[in-house]
Amino acid sequence: MKQLLRMLDYLGGYKRSMIAAAVLVIVETCFELIIPLLMADLIDTGVAQRDIDLIISKGIQMGICAVLSLVTGLLYARYAARASYGLGAGIREAQYEKVQKYSFSNLDHFDTSSLVTRMTTDVTVIQNSINGGLRPLVRAPFMLVLGIAFSVSMNAKLSLVFFVSAPILGACLFFIVRKAAPMYSVLQRAVDKLNNVVQEGLTAIRAVKAFVRGEYEEEKFSGVNSRLMETGQKTFLYATLNIPAFQFTMYTSIVLIMWFGGNMIISDKLQVGELTGFLSYVLQVMNSLMMLSNVFILLTRSLASAARINEVIDEELDLVSPENAVTEIPDGSVDFDGVSFKYRDTAKEYALSGVDLHINAGETVGILGGTGASKTTLVQLIPRLYDATAGTVRVGGRDVREYELTSLRNAVGIVLQKNLLFSGTIRENLQWGDSEADDDKLWEACRRAGAAEFIERMPGGLSTDLGQGGVNVSGGQKQRLCIARALLKEPKILIFDDSTSAVDTATEAGIRAALAELKDVTKIIIAQRITSVMNTDKIVIMDDGRINAVGTHDELLAGNPIYREIYHSQMREEDGDGTSDNR
Repeated sequence: MKQLLRMLDYLGGYKRSMIAAAVLVIVETCFELIIPLLMADLIDTGVAQRDIDLIISKGIQMGICAVLSLVTGLLYARYAARASYGLGAGIREAQYEKVQKYSFSNLDHFDTSSLVTRMTTDVTVIQNSINGGLRPLVRAPFMLVLGIAFSVSMNAKLSLVFFVSAPILGACLFFIVRKAAPMYSVLQRAVDKLNNVVQEGLTAIRAVKAFVRGEYEEEKFSGVNSRLMETGQKTFLYATLNIPAFQFTMYTSIVLIMWFGGNMIISDKLQVGELTGFLSYVLQVMNSLMMLSNVFILLTRSLASAARINEVIDEELDLVSPENAVTEIPDGSVDFDGVSFKYRDTAKEYALSGVDLHINAGETVGILGGTGASKTTLVQLIPRLYDATAGTVRVGGRDVREYELTSLRNAVGIVLQKNLLFSGTIRENLQWGDSEADDDKLWEACRRAGAAEFIERMPGGLSTDLGQGGVNVSGGQKQRLCIARALLKEPKILIFDDSTSAVDTATEAGIRAALAELKDVTKIIIAQRITSVMNTDKIVIMDDGRINAVGTHDELLAGNPIYREIYHSQMREEDGDGTSDNR
C-alpha cells in the first residue's frame, strides 16, 4: 500500500481538488441517508393517517435531498476528474524527468517499450483508480457505518442479517483479491511485450516490406496479442467474480428480511414504512460493500502499476555530478590511464582492458578496428555516457568524474553511430546544437558538414520539415545534418563514430578539409574506411577491446600487420572498381 500512497505525492496543486471531492461525497451520502427516514415517516404517518399535507411536505423534502445529492455528485465528478488527471500528469512528468537523468547503463535496465507502458498504461490505471475509486472509497465506509446504525435503530433483530452476510462477503473478497493480485503484474508485462512488438514493427516497417516479412510480423503480433488477451481474460475472470458473489448475498439478505419482516408486520411488531425504510438501508449497505469490493479490485491493480512506476523513479542514477563540481573545461586533451570497462558488474569479460592512450588538445586522431573491437565504447567514456570500471579518463587534465555533467557534455560534440533526427524542421534539429543560433550560423555549420548543397535545393531550405525521425532525407544527408548539429555546439572535443559511412568519398574529403580548419578542436574519428583516417595526426588500432598499436599512417603501414592488411584489402577494392565499397 505504501507504493500506492507514494503516488499521492505527485498531486501537487491538485490536493485541494481531491479533498473537495472527498467532502462532496460525504455531503452527498448524508442527503441519500436522510431519504429513507423521510420515506418511512411519509408511509407510516402520512399514508396511514391520510395526511396530504404531511405527504406533500415529506415528498418535497425528499425531492430537495435528491436534487442536492445530484448537485454534489456532479461537483464531485468535476473535482475528482481534475485531481485524477492532475495526478496522472504529475506522475508522467516525474518519470520522464527521471529518465532524462539516466545514464546509458540505467537505460539498459529497462526496455523502451516497458518505459512507454509505465508512462502511459500504468499511469492510466492510477488515474482510473482515483477517478473511479475515490467516490466509493469515501462513500462506502461512511454509508456502511451510518446505514447499519440507522437500521439497528429501526429494528435490531432484522439488522442481524448484516452480521451474518458481512463475513461471507469478506471471505469472497479475500479469495478474489488473493487470486487476482499477482495476475495484474503479469498483465502489465504482457502489455510491455505487445508494445515492444508494435514498436519494432513500425520502426522497421521499411525493412519488413523490403524483405516481404509482413506475414511473419503479423503472426508475431498475433501471438503476443493472443497472450495478452488470454492473460486479461484470466485476470478479469477472478476480478469479476465479486459481482455475482455480492449480488447473490445481497438478494438472499433481501429475501430473508422480507420473510422475517413480513411475519413481524403480521404480528404487529413492525410497520410497513419501517420495513420499506429498512430495505432502503439494506440496499445502501450492501451496495456500499459491493463498492468497497470494487475499490479493492481497483487498488489491487493499481498496486502493480504503482510498483512499476516507482521502479522507474527509484532507479539509482549511476552517473551524477560530484559536489563542488568543476564547470570549466580548459582544453580538449584526452587521457586514458589503465582504463578497463564492462557493461555490468556481473559480466565475466571486460569490453575494454588496460587502455592507455593520450591525445593532445587540437589533435586529429583516427580509430580503426574490426567489429566488436569496442571503438564506440572507448569514446563513450569521454563525455561520461558510461563510467570506466577501472582506471581513469581525463579531459583537460582532470578526471571526468570531477566535472559537472552538463558542462562536460557541452564541451564534447558526438555524432553517434546511429544517426537520429527528430520530428520538425531542419532548423529546429540543428538548433539542438545551439538553441540561439541564427540562420547565418546554421548555414556556416551546414557548409562545413557538406549539408548546405542539398538543403539549398529543398523548397523550404532550413524550414523544410524532416518528418518523424528524418524520414524525408537519405542516410548520407542524415549524417551530414548530425555533423552540422554537433559543430554548432562549438565543442572542445568532436567525436565522429563512423559518421561518414553513408557519404561518397568526395563529400567526405570536403568534410575532412572543413574540419581541418578547426585548429583548437580535438577530433576523434572512428571509421571503417582507411581513407577517412590516413591523414590524421595519429591512428589508433584497436583489437578485442585493447590498444594494438598507435602511430601515423606511414609508421603503421610499415610496422603493423593489422593496419597493413586493412590498407591493402581496401586499396585493392578501390583499384578493382575505381570507387570505395561504401558508396
